[in-house]
Amino acid sequence: MFYISDRYVEELIHEDLQHMDLTTMAMGIEELPGRVECFPKRECTLAGVEEAARIFEKCGAKTEIFLKSGRRAAAGEICLAASGTAGQLHGCYKLAQNVMEYSSGIATRTAAMLAAARAVNPKIHVAVTRKHFPGGKALSLKAALAGGASLHRLGLSDSILVFDQHRIFTEDFAALVPRMAAAFPEKKIEAEADCPEEAMRWLRAGVEMIQCERFSLEELAAFVKEAKPLNPRAVIAAAGGVNAENAAEFAAAGVDILVTSWVYFGKPEDIKMKFSRA
Repeated sequence: MFYISDRYVEELIHEDLQHMDLTTMAMGIEELPGRVECFPKRECTLAGVEEAARIFEKCGAKTEIFLKSGRRAAAGEICLAASGTAGQLHGCYKLAQNVMEYSSGIATRTAAMLAAARAVNPKIHVAVTRKHFPGGKALSLKAALAGGASLHRLGLSDSILVFDQHRIFTEDFAALVPRMAAAFPEKKIEAEADCPEEAMRWLRAGVEMIQCERFSLEELAAFVKEAKPLNPRAVIAAAGGVNAENAAEFAAAGVDILVTSWVYFGKPEDIKMKFSRA
């Protein structure tokens, strides 16, 4: 369950359809019945299927979902079908296709990265950041979840994460940690560190989650080895340049979480929309 509002879906439709489809009107085919079958051209992890169905339904078509988001689909395997008039189908099929293609691209990259990491460390998590394209948060996060990721941050209001950009406004960040923990006792205090020495300083100050930014693999492994005996409950995340190709190496360093934005940026999957006249 990942809530995406009707308003968001309707705004996507209005952005493309606006008021009418001049092509179907000019051809006089608006009322002719038809069907669209949707399937990937190669094996992939699906996402955006439910939103694509809602898009068709908002335009008056009826839908059948055969494979939900998060499922692995073979090339040519139908995941969604929509039936309606040519006007209803042509009014939104391209939008539905775009939603599934971009979402499935994110989900497929996420699944590949998670599989590579868990081949080395079965308990590791891949967590996605809020560095998605502005306006695309809902679809991007749902797609990452469909690929098996967890969410690093939904936004500024759901977690405490201290960066160097915060620390320049204080003389002694380590001294603030107990006060921050007392102010928000239900939240973990997380801080980014640029080097192992800084990471150890934050850990000794009481920071519960350390985000290791662009540590070398050797530095990361050495820090994990030193930090875990000091605080076995500490959560250690690797961030910066982590992707499917190097996920296994970072996982082997012993971290708990791989933080990434990489899954958002890449080629969409190719979802075929096959039309037929009913």
